[in-house]
Amino acid sequence: MSSLALLRTLFGYRAWANAELLEKMKGFDTELHAQDREAALRLLNHTHVVDRIFAAHLVGAAHEFTSDNTAETPSLEALRGALTTSDQWYRDYLETVTPEELAAHVPFVFTDGDKGCMSREEMLTHLIVHSGYHRGEVGRIMSRRSLSLAWDTFAVYLHQTEPSRRFIA
Repeated sequence: MSSLALLRTLFGYRAWANAELLEKMKGFDTELHAQDREAALRLLNHTHVVDRIFAAHLVGAAHEFTSDNTAETPSLEALRGALTTSDQWYRDYLETVTPEELAAHVPFVFTDGDKGCMSREEMLTHLIVHSGYHRGEVGRIMSRRSLSLAWDTFAVYLHQTEPSRRFIA
């Protein structure tokens, strides 16, 4: 499998995992779990903001963010819409980017003013790892509240989206 094909699969997985987690987050009681719900929303909003920042870096555009999160916490439904749109943007991007573009290094500036330089492939890999890390944090919050958790594993995704894999001998 090429690195481009793997990235396409990983971003499909990420979109699936985000949707699964957002669905399970409906289990937060808005009064009883208010602080934990807010923390979970802020963590996922942070991943969304970082996704949008790196989307701009990938295409050489400016972004409007001065921080890696927003001052206001979005509602669960607003965040679901934003993440779904962003996840689709990345999937569409991976249908048009070339292997040469993936390998190219792109200089950029972090929101704190530090300078960085990564290949597009490294940026995309960072986003997969970054979002997985924070989905895991949300899972820990939900676990403390004994809420139902999403099956956020790559193997589950592969077998759900390609059931024929269960029958390979």
